[in-house]
Amino acid sequence: MKTQVTFRHTKGHHPKLHDDAIAHAESFVKYHDGIISTNVEFLNETDKTVIITTHLQGATLVGKDGSDDFHKSLNSAADKVVRQIKKLKTKQISVRTKGVEV
Repeated sequence: MKTQVTFRHTKGHHPKLHDDAIAHAESFVKYHDGIISTNVEFLNETDKTVIITTHLQGATLVGKDGSDDFHKSLNSAADKVVRQIKKLKTKQISVRTKGVEV
């Protein structure tokens, strides 16, 4: 899986945020095997906003959150993406097993 982390309108280097973003992106793999790439954007505007875009086979999932701290925004956006991945996986499983009796 390919992971890209981008900082926009921020000054300085943020190695801790960069490492946390990569760790969150790598944790998505345990929920779905078909993840192709993940982009994480940190935007320093009125709020400190984090946008996580995850590309799967046949779907693109986006989690976005803003708060007064990048770490809070990152955790919340990652939770949103995990929720979307779980929902997509559930739909894919139900379509495959529709009409099959156990």
